[in-house]
Amino acid sequence: MKATPTLASSNPEPERPSREQAEEAVRTLLRWAGDDPTREGLLGTPDRVCRAYEDYFSGYDEDPNEVLRRTFEEIDGYDEMIVLRDIRFESFCEHHVAPIIGKAHVAYLPEHRVVGISKLARVVEIFAKRLQIQEKLTAQIANTIQDELKPLGVAVVVKAEHHCMTTRGIHKPGVDMVTSRMLGCFRDDEKTRREFLAMIGPA
Repeated sequence: MKATPTLASSNPEPERPSREQAEEAVRTLLRWAGDDPTREGLLGTPDRVCRAYEDYFSGYDEDPNEVLRRTFEEIDGYDEMIVLRDIRFESFCEHHVAPIIGKAHVAYLPEHRVVGISKLARVVEIFAKRLQIQEKLTAQIANTIQDELKPLGVAVVVKAEHHCMTTRGIHKPGVDMVTSRMLGCFRDDEKTRREFLAMIGPA
């Protein structure tokens, strides 16, 4: 995996282990699970797991603020809500490294500039491809859009299924978790908030 970019943090970035160390860690876990990492079917598993992790956690190598920095000001006075619905994402919970599969709805009310809609989906993707809890994921998406675009307001609703409670532990499949983050006019103006919630439909 690439070097992690330096982001504002009170904690120094830990040194990333080598690929060889990561593969050996996978072999250790395979042995701990009760299998033999030297048998034919598992010989390539450490490499495959590491390549999968490069995909699962690629968000650590990207800066979501940078994604939003190319904006457009020629909007002919457009001042209505912009909503991107049903942004599918896959993430992993930071407690059990179990999948979180869901959709995000993102809206903002521009003041002077807009951003390409694919960039909103990219911000969701970047934060999702890190170890997460859903509450933090929801806040990070909204806060980043608000900080970078400086719109009149931002709204984010996330609905997801957590495999840490559907395939292990309490074993309750079919349960969704819904979280929201409302900033600016979406928090202060009930009419604006209702309009957004009506546009995304039932949670």
